[in-house]
Amino acid sequence: MAKRDGVDEKEFEPVMNIRRKIIVAGAVVALFNLMLLIVFGDNGLVEMHRLREKELLMAQQNETLARENVSLYRTIGRLKSDPAFIESVARNELGMIGKDDVVVIFPGSKDQRK
Repeated sequence: MAKRDGVDEKEFEPVMNIRRKIIVAGAVVALFNLMLLIVFGDNGLVEMHRLREKELLMAQQNETLARENVSLYRTIGRLKSDPAFIESVARNELGMIGKDDVVVIFPGSKDQRK
């Protein structure tokens, strides 16, 4: 048997096995904590997933607003240059009547404007 500093190596084996187990257990605990930090930390995977969903929602809202903007620009253009459209808006949205129009009000009518 080999001796180390006058002591058998077999006497060191249980001590070395316990040390290895402690080191491995410490490494496992450290890696587990690191994994938790990566997944649930301030800038972890959960936060990244939430931010990606928020980004997709904002992109959809941006597309909707862009389409609405185009529609409003077209309406503005027609209001500036199309007399028939202006008259239509005045009649339908503002309840106005033309110069030569005759208004007939039926008694008990549900659509009476005040």
